[in-house]
Amino acid sequence: MIQPLSRRECAKQFGAASASLGVVSQAIGLAKADETKPAILGGPAVRKKTERWTKWPIIAENDLRMITDVLKSGLWNRLSGPVTPRFEAAWANRLGAKHCLATANGTSALIIALAAMDIGPGDEVIVPPYTFAASVNAVLLHHALPVFADTDLNTFQIDCNSIAALIRAETAALMPVHLGGSVADMDHIMRIASEKKIKVIEDACQSPLAEWNGKAVSTIGDAGCFSFQASKNLNAGEGGAFLTNQSDLFEEARSFHNNGRAKPNSGVSGYGRNGANLRLTEFQSAILLAQMERLEKQSQTRESNAKYLTEQLQAIPGIMPARMYPGCTRNAYHLYMFRYNAEAFAGLSRESFLKALGAEGIPGSSGYSPLNKEHFLKVVTSNKGFLRIYGEKHLNDWYETNSHRPANDRICSDAVWFTQNMLLGPRSDMDQIAEAIRRIQKHAAAVARA
Repeated sequence: MIQPLSRRECAKQFGAASASLGVVSQAIGLAKADETKPAILGGPAVRKKTERWTKWPIIAENDLRMITDVLKSGLWNRLSGPVTPRFEAAWANRLGAKHCLATANGTSALIIALAAMDIGPGDEVIVPPYTFAASVNAVLLHHALPVFADTDLNTFQIDCNSIAALIRAETAALMPVHLGGSVADMDHIMRIASEKKIKVIEDACQSPLAEWNGKAVSTIGDAGCFSFQASKNLNAGEGGAFLTNQSDLFEEARSFHNNGRAKPNSGVSGYGRNGANLRLTEFQSAILLAQMERLEKQSQTRESNAKYLTEQLQAIPGIMPARMYPGCTRNAYHLYMFRYNAEAFAGLSRESFLKALGAEGIPGSSGYSPLNKEHFLKVVTSNKGFLRIYGEKHLNDWYETNSHRPANDRICSDAVWFTQNMLLGPRSDMDQIAEAIRRIQKHAAAVARA
């Protein structure tokens, strides 16, 4: 029979148990504190090495079937095969465009657009400085001059308020870039273009399925261009597309991309203009048709995850996710972008912040450098062809004037990017990103010292 404890013995045993619980609680507390330490300071990483981000590209049975069908057909060139016209019709229909021309890549789509509009020596094209070099190279390849607007700090898009002062008699086109999957302020851009009677080429290379007031990008300006390069949301390794609702412009584009072969019913046989071979192959078109079957669902996943991530990151001081203009009714999220303020992280540099993020298993990048200051633009000022067209003084003035874009410099020093495949996983991936940033901020001073 168990004897009841006396009051004194009960108190003694309770005290010993409480002391033991205190030691255990303290140990648990210390362990928990260690777990919140950033990995770069010796804590466990938020994301384990065994946890993989969604692999890109995603390959399924339909990709293999369609590629095999083309292989077996022996019709590998768009001039003989049926697959590229099928893709062009499908992509035009999906976006609500009258015409689609499949191209070798996104850069060639831009080159084709400029050629179709007869833009060349003596012309100027207004572009953003926060973009990939292809946007500018396409202009230079026609011996026209790119003129850089500034960048909007909140959206990362071209700053429309800086455009008006740049327009001159030589301005032939505006080329807004729908950067990262979002959309430039197309109402403002189209208003300027209408008033000044200049063309608009939408560089939508990063924004398949993005929308402005419910209308697909590439169908708002005179023409639009896409890239299907390996990193893009719609991926064929390489590839691109030119879209327009203007039949005459489309026929010029089709002729140029096919070595200048004469347009149908033009009365000209053989070659009707200058051109180049910028055609897409049947293999790439087959991949695009297969990948298109998954594009809508993938896009919805990116949008949902990006919205959830933004809700968390907005609550972290010093992290400023890129905003969208009210007219942007759909963001393709090729990139998830935000600005990083080192002051809110005890002065921790962006480079050290990115390194600390990487240690947590979260890969980020610093994005673009100022394109308007790249060395290849300085080279243009001594290029003999450009010197013949514009003269030394004009080129030097052009380079000097375009090298001053202060908001863009700020963006380039503050930006942090996550790639689109990071938005394709479960919502817990977004939680890990946010937790890693909060953890780094909590210990930012120590990370900075380390």
